[in-house]
Amino acid sequence: MPAEWERHTRTWMALPPQHGYVATQDPDALAAWTATANAVAGFEPVSLLATPASIAAVGAELDSAIELVEAELDDGWLRDSGPTFVVDDSAGDSAGALGAVHWTFNAWGGIADSWQNDARIGASVADRAGAKLLPSKMVNEGGGVCVDGEGTVIVTESVQLNDRRNPGWTKEQVEDELARTIGATTVIWLERGLMGDMQEFRPMVATNGHVDVLAAFVRPGVVVVHGQPDPDHYDHAVMAENTRRLREATDARGRKLEIITIDAPVDTVIDDVSVDHSYVNFSYVNDGIVMSTFGDERADANAQSIFKELFPEKQIAMVNAEPIFRNGGGVHCITQHEPDVAALTSRSSAERDASH
Repeated sequence: MPAEWERHTRTWMALPPQHGYVATQDPDALAAWTATANAVAGFEPVSLLATPASIAAVGAELDSAIELVEAELDDGWLRDSGPTFVVDDSAGDSAGALGAVHWTFNAWGGIADSWQNDARIGASVADRAGAKLLPSKMVNEGGGVCVDGEGTVIVTESVQLNDRRNPGWTKEQVEDELARTIGATTVIWLERGLMGDMQEFRPMVATNGHVDVLAAFVRPGVVVVHGQPDPDHYDHAVMAENTRRLREATDARGRKLEIITIDAPVDTVIDDVSVDHSYVNFSYVNDGIVMSTFGDERADANAQSIFKELFPEKQIAMVNAEPIFRNGGGVHCITQHEPDVAALTSRSSAERDASH
């Protein structure tokens, strides 16, 4: 699996259908999906899966450059239900071919009433992208893995080892499957997710601890992590343990990781549970970054400043992600990048020539 900062052919998204959880429980949130799609379209092509009813409802607000693809859907979290794209780096005839890992999807441990359409959507996207389908028996979601493109992957015990996903699986079994599917040679295990992402607190809108609200590689050897400076907050201890594990780990090249913390905005509480807004949940989009904002001017500005320092060559686009987060995720959770195989192959060839 290439690093997410590599060039993309496009980004795939899915619009929550009119009958799905997001649209029925929080119809105002659909505007945030539209805003995210428009922001991404400013940097690279977007293919947006949607039901005819959803297209009719928001189509006029979408950038005209966005490709609309009719599809039967249960919800709009394509990072999780869609495929994880990989590239064949073997020396054989298939070298450089695009692949699509089709994880087994059961709606984050069966928390949704229906997920049959979303469980099939990975194969449909792979076919439309012209990718070789790589089925996996492991229940997993794209938001549950974070890679550096060099063989390192970060995951959480509370997701991949969850009894409602992979009952009885061991770490070794998970690691073997990650090696087979995305080429992982080093797996770094974090403990658990933030309060608002744990089903014990928010059972209907939580993943049990996706890594993409906890940590993200910004380049090999460098990771940004979610920070919760309030020592009385549940997430303070959670991130202390997760960060400790990252500091003690080494990546696939044997490097110790550099850790950069981005503190959370002012706490948002719904029904006595923190929503856990996280700036770590952002999307790479070729020459830009689409970052989540939450209306906390000081924290938003701090996060933007960190991103500008980390990515001086990229344009930073900001999307109000509060409506997405109150339904269980952020801009990364609703986008799925397709790597540009030609760009990767050309760069690899140039690097090999330079080494000789």
